[in-house]
Amino acid sequence: MSRTLLVVQHEDDCPPALLGGWLTEAGCVLDVRHPYAGEELPGLAGYDGLLVLGGPMGANDDDRHAWLGPTKDLARRAIADRVPLLGICLGHQLVAAALGGTVAPNPRGQQLGLLEVGWTAEGAADELVGPLAQAPAATRGVHWNDDVVTVPPPGSVLLATAPGGEVQALRFAPRAWGVQLHPEVDTAVLRPWAASDEGSHEAAGIDQAALLLAIDEARAELDAAWRPLADSFAAVVGRAAGEGGR
Repeated sequence: MSRTLLVVQHEDDCPPALLGGWLTEAGCVLDVRHPYAGEELPGLAGYDGLLVLGGPMGANDDDRHAWLGPTKDLARRAIADRVPLLGICLGHQLVAAALGGTVAPNPRGQQLGLLEVGWTAEGAADELVGPLAQAPAATRGVHWNDDVVTVPPPGSVLLATAPGGEVQALRFAPRAWGVQLHPEVDTAVLRPWAASDEGSHEAAGIDQAALLLAIDEARAELDAAWRPLADSFAAVVGRAAGEGGR
């Protein structure tokens, strides 16, 4: 039986991409909403899960982007109603902020490209990411972010840390998770991001061509590592629905 996910997309260049395809193949139906383009964000009635994607804005920019506040409200409602929730990059940060955590620029600077994933013992035992943490393939992920969760919200559980010690994945509640990395992207998605950062990267001496080539060459590794996240989330959604959730 297919399950319907409400997907919040924050701009044209940040689609569900690979993750969306994997979720569809795992039996989910995606209702992708584009509030930046004037589309309404519905309530959660009729949805079995909530996916909040990444974007270039800050998690605290509610005054500049009118839908961020309502997205945080959706996250809080999902947690209260035990509707499975997954946040990706900005989505992860929005959930953290909605629950009383702190999101701020990474004091170590921008996280960029392929970084090691530092699974914790809690990550290895987690319902969602445990299958990834226990699989040798899930050792690297694509990062492209300036901000990070500097103080996790009360009651959250650290599931993974980046090489610099930054929060990489959190469980916010029994059926709510966030990951700072981007399991959904390939180089086609990343090229507009690179173009947007071209000036700052050139000034910092970052070789964007080499960066994108490394990600492209790791495609088989990344697909093997992160496709299971979609399968795992689809399974969580199915179990929640079977237990009487939406």
